[in-house]
Amino acid sequence: MNKLHKLFGLAAVLLLSGSLCAQPAQPTPPEESMPTAMQACPMGGNAMDFQSVQTCYVPAMHAFVVIDSTDCAVDFVVREQDSLRLVGRYVTDSLYKRHDLQNILRPVSVGFRDGKIIFVAASAKDSSYVGVLDVEAQDGVLQLLARVGLSCKSYAFSISPCGKELTVVGKNPQGYNFNIFDLSEGLDKIAADKVQSFGYKVPKQSERIQQSDPVGVGLTVVAVVVVFFCLLIIALILMGYGNVIMKVQDKRSKKAVAKAASAGNGEAVPANDSHTAGDVYAAIAAAIYMYNEELHDEEDTILTIQKVERAWTPWNAKFYNMNQYFNRSK
Repeated sequence: MNKLHKLFGLAAVLLLSGSLCAQPAQPTPPEESMPTAMQACPMGGNAMDFQSVQTCYVPAMHAFVVIDSTDCAVDFVVREQDSLRLVGRYVTDSLYKRHDLQNILRPVSVGFRDGKIIFVAASAKDSSYVGVLDVEAQDGVLQLLARVGLSCKSYAFSISPCGKELTVVGKNPQGYNFNIFDLSEGLDKIAADKVQSFGYKVPKQSERIQQSDPVGVGLTVVAVVVVFFCLLIIALILMGYGNVIMKVQDKRSKKAVAKAASAGNGEAVPANDSHTAGDVYAAIAAAIYMYNEELHDEEDTILTIQKVERAWTPWNAKFYNMNQYFNRSK
């Protein structure tokens, strides 16, 4: 019996440990809901870096792809021994007689993939486009293979490790934009109808306050408290300033008294107290007023009005300037 109990106990422990260690299978998203590029190229745990690249080096061709922001151009330069030679150039936007500087599309990032040059050009406003260039130049001009406009200010792009997806990141006044291109048919086949756009709106501070305080009671209380707190600080500053001034005056008067006493000019005059009674100021003001009144001479308060008669002159008569048509006798 003891052996049976031991066997049953061991079996129960094994079953319990197996149930605790077992983990439920993670649900796999259906392939139909995933983009084609993501089905063909799973991202895994590696992250894609977005960088605004001004220069790109192509080791196989010993060439550089350089952005010339002054002339709004993308240059393809080949290294030949100790020198560089410009093979071709593509101007992203015309600068001739342009006054709308904010609308000029300047290149902001370049890259090289599958023998083609990829670049992103953006303006100071919410407009940009993605372009693909061929490295074979004709008369010094790189040929444009594809161009897709975007309704945001793009500044960087990245290609997935398997080369099946091109992601362009940009920003607008509301937030951010992510545009994903499907590269399964090649870089030169990108089009506007093959772009998946995603936008994220960054909430403003006013919207956040409205969400946290829909009625506005908290904002009102904070505003009232801040106003009264500022008034209290101002009152304390003024009170402290008055006390400091009074102390400075008392100290100066004490120094003057001590100096007069040390010089031996009679008896020491008591120090002036800054807290002088109001009747003293009233007496001083009355004395000053009476003194000022005695400085003036006594004048008779008789008004003399003399009427001056002047002869009439028609030099400023207004009726000479008026139309006399209606004054004529019929």
